[in-house]
Amino acid sequence: MIFDYETLKVIWWGFVGVLLIGFALTDGFDFGVGMLLPFIGKTDGERRVIINSIGSTWEGNQTWFITAGGAIFAAWPLVYGAAFSGFYVALMLLLFSLFFRPVGFDYRSKVADTRWRNAWDWGLFAGGFVPPLIFGVAFGNLFLGVPFHYDDTMRVEYTGNFFQLLNPFGLLAGLLSVSMLLMHGAAYLQVKTDAVIAQRARGVARIAGLATAALFIAGGFWVAYGIHGYRISAMPDLNTAFMPTAKTVTTVAGAWFDNYARWPATWALPIVAVAAALLCTAFSSAGKSMAAFLSSGTSVTAVILTAGASLFPFIMPSSLDPGSSLTIWDAVSSHKTLGIMFWVVVIMLPIIMLYTTWVYRVMRGKVTLKHIEDNEHTAY
Repeated sequence: MIFDYETLKVIWWGFVGVLLIGFALTDGFDFGVGMLLPFIGKTDGERRVIINSIGSTWEGNQTWFITAGGAIFAAWPLVYGAAFSGFYVALMLLLFSLFFRPVGFDYRSKVADTRWRNAWDWGLFAGGFVPPLIFGVAFGNLFLGVPFHYDDTMRVEYTGNFFQLLNPFGLLAGLLSVSMLLMHGAAYLQVKTDAVIAQRARGVARIAGLATAALFIAGGFWVAYGIHGYRISAMPDLNTAFMPTAKTVTTVAGAWFDNYARWPATWALPIVAVAAALLCTAFSSAGKSMAAFLSSGTSVTAVILTAGASLFPFIMPSSLDPGSSLTIWDAVSSHKTLGIMFWVVVIMLPIIMLYTTWVYRVMRGKVTLKHIEDNEHTAY
C-alpha cells in the first residue's frame, strides 16, 4: 500500500467531505431555487424561467449526493448502518420529498391548468425545503450525540425517535442549512436570470445572507457554552483495525473547540463562513451577481468545513455510551478496501469535476422567457 492505514483513514474523511461540499454547492442552489419558486415567480412565465435556470443541470447535481452515500457505505460501513437505524424516519422523509423534484419538473408542463401547475410548484418547493432542513437537523444532532450504543454482541441499538431529533439546537441547525442554501439559490438566480426575477432574488439574497451569518454565530455560541463536546482519552493504535468500543471517550464542556486550540489556523473557517455570507449580502445590494454567487458558495463551503473541523475525528457521537461513538479511526473499512477505493476516486473524481465544469460552461448564459419560447421542445 502506498499509504499506511492511519493516513488512509484521514484521506477518506477528506474524500467524503469533498463529496458533501460538492453536493451542497451544486444541488444546494437547486434546493434554494426550488424554495424560491412560488415566491419569486409571480406569473407562469416567470416560474418557467426559474425552473429552466436549473432544468438542464439538476439531475447531474444530484449525483453528488448519490456518490456521497455510496462513499459512506463503502468507507464507513458502521456509520452507514447506525445512521440508517437512527435516522430512518428522517431519511425516508428526505427520500419522499426528493420524489417531488423529477415528477414536478416533468409533470408541471403537461397540463396548462393553473391549479395543476401551482400544485406542482408547491411540490418543487417541498423538494427544495425539506432536504436542507433534514440535513441541517441531522448535523445539529451530531453535536448533541445520537442515542445509540453497541451491545455485547456488537449489534447497534438505537433508542431514540424522530421527534427527539427536533430539539432546539437541531432546529437551529436546520434553519441555518435552509437559510444558507436559500442564499445560495438566490445568488444563483441573480446570475442566471435578469429583470424582475433577478431583482427579487437580490432582495432574498440580502436577507438570507444576514440570516445565515446570524444563525451561524448563534450556533457557534451555543456549541461553546451550551453543549458538552466529546473527547477521546484513550485509543488503540490508529494504524490498526479495532472496534468502536475499544476506545475511551468523555464528554467535556467546550470539547468541540479542541481542534481550534490544536490547530489555530482552523479559526479561519468560521470567520470566512460569516464574512462570505455578509459579502453575499453586500454584493447582492451592489448588483454584482457573480461576486454574490461566489461569496455564497464560499460561505456554504466554510460552514461545512467548520462543522467537520469541530467534530473531527468524530463522525457520529453516541449520547448513550460515549465509548460507542463512531470516529474516522474505528468506523472504517479494511486497509485494503480503502486502498483500492482510493485509486478509484483519484481517477474518477477529477473526471467528474472536469465534466461538471464543462457542462456549466456549455449551459452558461442567462435564461429568459424568449429563450424558453425559442426552445419550447426542450424547455420545461
